[in-house]
Amino acid sequence: MAEVEAPLAEIRSLPSWLLGRAAARGRSLVAEALAAEGLKMWHHVVLSAVRDLAPVAQADLGRGVGLDPKDLVGVLNDLQSAGYVLREPDPGDRRKNAVSLTAEGGRLLARCEKAAREANETLLAPLSQAERERFVELLIRVSGTRG
Repeated sequence: MAEVEAPLAEIRSLPSWLLGRAAARGRSLVAEALAAEGLKMWHHVVLSAVRDLAPVAQADLGRGVGLDPKDLVGVLNDLQSAGYVLREPDPGDRRKNAVSLTAEGGRLLARCEKAAREANETLLAPLSQAERERFVELLIRVSGTRG
């Protein structure tokens, strides 16, 4: 009996397909880790950006993370109602809101960053340390981003 080829063998050999599968697995691992802290991916992204940019105008924050303003409002509402961020009038322009991290938000972010690092360790577990470093270098080149 002749051996049957796996379906979609041609597509499954494409780097773009493989990168997509790896990215989906990575997102799933990180999402699961963040869910254990009660957060979704965008909550984590926004918390991290607020920490790095604070105090930051809400509009600038949305542009910085690439999130639609309506969606950003929902994420910020969640984070503010949980006590993780503050939205106050921007001292430079009282018509705008400035967003900053609360102490509790900082503690949560530290836990989430640890959880995300552990999820990425799981993702890259099949690779040696040298392979991981090379893989990340190559991903940076292929993605057109900086590390």
